[in-house]
Amino acid sequence: MTSCGLLAAMAWGGGCAARHGRCPEPPLSRFEFTEAQMGMPFRIVVYAPGRAAAEAGAASAFGRVAALDAIFSDYDTDSELSRLSQTAGQDMAVPVSDELWRVLDWAQALARRTGGAFDITAGPCISLWRKARRTRHLPSPQSLATACEAVGHTKLHLDSRRRTARLEVPYMRLDLGAVAKGRALDAALDVLRRRGLPRAMIHCGGDMALGDAPPGKRGWRIEIAPLEPAGGRPVRFAVLRRCGLATSGDAFQHVKIAGVRYSHIVNPRTGIGLTDCSLVTVIAPDAMTADGLATAVSVLGPEAGLALIEATARTAVLVERQPGERAEVYESRRWRRHLDVGYGR
Repeated sequence: MTSCGLLAAMAWGGGCAARHGRCPEPPLSRFEFTEAQMGMPFRIVVYAPGRAAAEAGAASAFGRVAALDAIFSDYDTDSELSRLSQTAGQDMAVPVSDELWRVLDWAQALARRTGGAFDITAGPCISLWRKARRTRHLPSPQSLATACEAVGHTKLHLDSRRRTARLEVPYMRLDLGAVAKGRALDAALDVLRRRGLPRAMIHCGGDMALGDAPPGKRGWRIEIAPLEPAGGRPVRFAVLRRCGLATSGDAFQHVKIAGVRYSHIVNPRTGIGLTDCSLVTVIAPDAMTADGLATAVSVLGPEAGLALIEATARTAVLVERQPGERAEVYESRRWRRHLDVGYGR
């Protein structure tokens, strides 16, 4: 741009600020991108002034997710998390990165609040149930007992001054499956925001991070997943912005063994997959909080789970269960304020 053109642009901008307080947003178009990350599709919907800006922002967001996966993965033996788990029982205080510390510290706080219903040290039991879903055979009582001996949030010691973690007993294995995806969604959304693309939504599995509303809208209109897709109940929608949403349940990840339906969600205090056939949807200030709370409420059950949500600022939950023939629905006090006006139609 010539110096004359630059001066003209500056003058226009100054006049705009003087007249209206801020310059109007340029016309925005909707763009959508999907890329495999963390073993599943990550979908970005973003409003941008042009394709080049949208593509560059999405590429940076996906790159951020890939970098976090290299830290949080329990499948990759070279990830920072796996290398930490490999020190279990060796009396080693291991320095951890800022990103891993953020998640470990947050998860331990939630574990204390829930009495261990949420517990990232449940990795040994989760591994057994992954195998059970593949083989359709229950873990043996001996293998389950051995796994449970290595589980317990009080066996993970964090030193906040040195930023170190120590795994107290042998065979401990950390699993961030109930929190890492939420953190990655938040981080990816932050990348877009810092690139001047705040009107975005990022979705992976049952979790979402939602930025500013689409142009001309109050928020993102999100369908609330039903417990049973063929259940026939009215479709429900929430209108959300600048928050996270997570859905946790066994609709797609479960196994039936000897007539009992076991969820992929494991109760860390028993080592057994949940059997109540439930779906928990949490809305929270960010996706990591929603992700962790959805798992915690699933394990706690509706009464204790609702109490946890009511005691947590700016959160809401819907719990649907069908432990027998009769379906049960529970809502926190703040739940309905997020619903679209078309609720129940």
